[in-house]
Amino acid sequence: MAGLILGGLGLFFGLFLTYFYVKFHVEENPLITSILPLLPQANCGACGAAGCAGFARMLAEGKTTPAKCVALVAENKKNLFQLLGLAETEEAKQVARVFCSGGPRVTRRFTVNTLMDCRALHALYDSHLACSSGCLGLGSCVRSCPFGAIRLGELLPEIDEDRCTGCGRCEKECPKGIIRLGPKEKKVYIACCSHDRGASVMKVCQIGCLGCGKCVRVCPRQAIKLENNLAVIDPDRCDNCGRCITECPRKVIFVAPATSQPLA
Repeated sequence: MAGLILGGLGLFFGLFLTYFYVKFHVEENPLITSILPLLPQANCGACGAAGCAGFARMLAEGKTTPAKCVALVAENKKNLFQLLGLAETEEAKQVARVFCSGGPRVTRRFTVNTLMDCRALHALYDSHLACSSGCLGLGSCVRSCPFGAIRLGELLPEIDEDRCTGCGRCEKECPKGIIRLGPKEKKVYIACCSHDRGASVMKVCQIGCLGCGKCVRVCPRQAIKLENNLAVIDPDRCDNCGRCITECPRKVIFVAPATSQPLA
């Protein structure tokens, strides 16, 4: 008797699940199946979707274009445009850069021995550095990069701009906001985030920006201005001439990737 009851229940639930599947099943767009193999499967999120599967769905529904995927190789990008019947477009290449050059040249409040995560250190102590704006140097950005474009140098991350796709994962990971995306073609940048006055900067960092304004005065395109004691470059005005690099007394203005040599 028990066997008949269990058998009847099994049949009932089997029929119920079959009905539920037929009633509510949504057919997958076959175009998604063709799109997915062409995507990098990095799931970096730079496209605005939760992952490559979500991006494939957005492409199939005409809600975005292949140009939004920063990690696409050229051949796959071309194939995607053809598959979707779209005219091929290109977006300006963005790369991540480190707006701090302190590293071992910054005075430390205490030594970190156990914490190996920038976010954890920031949550507990804000910083172990005398400069509260400086890179914490524990490499959380390195571990967050899905493309292996970052390595930890001498207490500072170093970014390989040939590998960097501009996905922005490291920018989101950095609790100090010192990693920022910018146009790759704009090579000159000021590697400091401190808004402290010059005298305070000199006490804690051997290279930080003093806000002296020499770079502002020498720039022929008025591309640099002082914002709360910190020199800032407007990439839309900058033509990479490099005059500010030679003028800076602190040598905190660099040509990407991280070299203080003037542009040729």
